[in-house]
Amino acid sequence: MAASDPHQVADPEAVKRHPALFRAIRKRQNPKLRRTDITVTDDQAVKRAVKAASLGNAMEWFDFGIYSYLAATLGHVFFPSGNDTTQLLSSFATFAVAFLVRPLGGMFFGPMGDKIGRKKVLALTMILMATGTFAIGLIPSHATIGVWAAVLLIFFRMLQGFSTGGEYGGASTFIAEYAPDKRRGFFGSFLEFGTLAGYVGAAGLVTLLYALLDDAQMESWGWRIPFLVAGPLGLVGLYLRLRLDETPAFQKLEGGTAHATEAADNVETTAKGDLAKIFRDYWPTLILCICLVGAYNITDYMLLSYMPTYLSDELGYSETHGLLILLGVMVVLMLIISQVGKLSDRFGRKPLLMTGMLGFLILSLPAFLLIRQGSIPAIIIGMAMLGLSLVCMLGTMSAALPALFPTNVRYGSLSVGYNLSASIFGGTTPLVITALISVSGSNLMPAYYSMAAALVGVIAVACMKETANKPLDGSPPSVETSEEAAELVAAQTPDPKF
Repeated sequence: MAASDPHQVADPEAVKRHPALFRAIRKRQNPKLRRTDITVTDDQAVKRAVKAASLGNAMEWFDFGIYSYLAATLGHVFFPSGNDTTQLLSSFATFAVAFLVRPLGGMFFGPMGDKIGRKKVLALTMILMATGTFAIGLIPSHATIGVWAAVLLIFFRMLQGFSTGGEYGGASTFIAEYAPDKRRGFFGSFLEFGTLAGYVGAAGLVTLLYALLDDAQMESWGWRIPFLVAGPLGLVGLYLRLRLDETPAFQKLEGGTAHATEAADNVETTAKGDLAKIFRDYWPTLILCICLVGAYNITDYMLLSYMPTYLSDELGYSETHGLLILLGVMVVLMLIISQVGKLSDRFGRKPLLMTGMLGFLILSLPAFLLIRQGSIPAIIIGMAMLGLSLVCMLGTMSAALPALFPTNVRYGSLSVGYNLSASIFGGTTPLVITALISVSGSNLMPAYYSMAAALVGVIAVACMKETANKPLDGSPPSVETSEEAAELVAAQTPDPKF
């Protein structure tokens, strides 16, 4: 089949292999797809991009994880009041502060990533995140400098939050634009593998410290170790990111050769990096993104950030007890998350996301009733129910979200939508649940809160379009081999049987 003949009828076997790509191409306003429009991915380049983006994401969640898992200790160090609940609320309030500035970071870094490129902005966010986390490990305690200790903690938490505002949107965009259309779910799942790796690293290190040090040692100097580790990790991540090339989709957009999809035909009508246009022209999709991310983040932070505190403070287990169980659950999720990504490529993003949302809607209450029983088997089963529901979203969301927006505004739109939602719903989850338990007296409030979030998520998933195996909006098709590219070019003339 000659790629040079644009009028040749598609090979029926090729149609069977790439049905979604062919349907997307047939719907284009511009019927002339050229071979130079199509991106043929370099497998090694894709793997390098995935590694660099995922490591940065792992560092982000290592930073946030250690704060969550050390919440009780940090409350004693920075907010001494004599009341454990007040200390915990103060600590979680500081945790939430970082999320309040995330939308500002998203609005700053996101449009910048659409204007000057993904690579440069991701390197900058990595530097800021590592600096903020490392600096927290150097702050003197309240006993040494009084209220200034809390002020400095809040300042560096805000620096973390501001830099994180450009991290997830950029990292998920980076992987999505590098990956071939048919395997975007698989490669995107490694971003959330990085999330779990960061949490596992944080939980493992904090668990080890709690096992080796007594309370006095932890409050004196032990809590600093995880924060100081973030400095060298940041340098490694920065090195990997600086070695990467810009994404193929952004390079084609820069070169004016992105003409392969209907949305790409209108790329020139919207200026890159224009924040006002994002709100004006893409507000319906932003709302959908906020709802999806809100449901996802509430369930994510409830299980991966808040659960150890819940087990220790509300149910009376030791910190090590809760962390070890959660550590085991997260390791299992890491082992299966890439398979979930493959399933999303095969069956679609919507079925996997809907499974996860319905899992939290139906299973949250039974899971927490099991966890509340107190036996180790019951806790493991309850957390496994929640974990398997979460992994359906973890393995799918990082491929689904970037596909909501066209290439010329993808980084900015996703950063704004994701971080607005994370600010309102994600970072406040531990604080809200702790306050709800305090007011209601019921330790089943995490289940009810997760169910409410999942209900919103079910509606949002039902409203989204299926994007699996299709070119990114505003970008050319992306394939793995030149043979696939030739088939797509030859498939332009409609086959009556298709």
